[in-house]
Amino acid sequence: MAAQRPQDLIFTLFGDFLLHRPEPVWVGSLISLLAPLGLSEGAVRTVLSRMAAKGWLETERRGRNSFYRLTDPGRRLLEEGEARIYDPPREERWDGSWSLVTYSIPEDRRQLRERLRLRLSWLGCGSLGNGLWITPHDIGPRIEAIADALDLRENLEVFRARHVAFSDEGRLVAQCWDLEGINRRYEAFIRRHSPEYERCRAAIEARRLPAREAFVRRLGLVDEYREFPLIDPYLPRPLQPPEWSGECAAALFNAYHDLLMPLADEYVDGTLTAAPGAETVKGAA
Repeated sequence: MAAQRPQDLIFTLFGDFLLHRPEPVWVGSLISLLAPLGLSEGAVRTVLSRMAAKGWLETERRGRNSFYRLTDPGRRLLEEGEARIYDPPREERWDGSWSLVTYSIPEDRRQLRERLRLRLSWLGCGSLGNGLWITPHDIGPRIEAIADALDLRENLEVFRARHVAFSDEGRLVAQCWDLEGINRRYEAFIRRHSPEYERCRAAIEARRLPAREAFVRRLGLVDEYREFPLIDPYLPRPLQPPEWSGECAAALFNAYHDLLMPLADEYVDGTLTAAPGAETVKGAA
């Protein structure tokens, strides 16, 4: 598997395999784990250094060896991502209310404006234009946390309201989100991974799937699927298209992930246990 986005792969490795492990991870272990995904030792070291410089990771020295652990901001980021992937906001019923977020941020703070837009998209908000974003979810507490984190309390207003005119709900949704495009991506995900899931299930039942392959497949699966929470607003069922494939894709992802989990964890456990202090990876510094 050739790595196209080294930082994303490292985030996925920490988020799905290392997030709940208390000990820092030896750099040699990270190099070993990422090698099957096409990342060279030099690339891993470079990206780890950059992530530490950005404040996502921190380094700990033990003699000549370097270890990495998540910083508090890095951990919060991955915990939010974990919740969004494995426990997204799904509402079978909807009372017809919308959350409205409006902002006015001066041009000299435009970088904060871009960061706010990314956060709003992450929450599933859609833009109506002119600094007005909407979502059917009640996100008041989440917006307060974002406002505090970005120091934007003086620049934001949040409302909970009902739509009374002039578009219907379908037109409003189409204006804010490209659900057709998202659905095509879900369908492609299902077509691509359904046969792989069946093949892996048969191989595991026959005890013919190596733990290393299970690890590579699981990391690649999560790395691909983690993009959906960035684009899917997780609209309540009454606002979804009639042939929506999001739930089917989620069910496949969860089943495939659970199928690969024991063998993949076994591979990671073995790598982490053998690594500290061992000369198994060239360049143990």
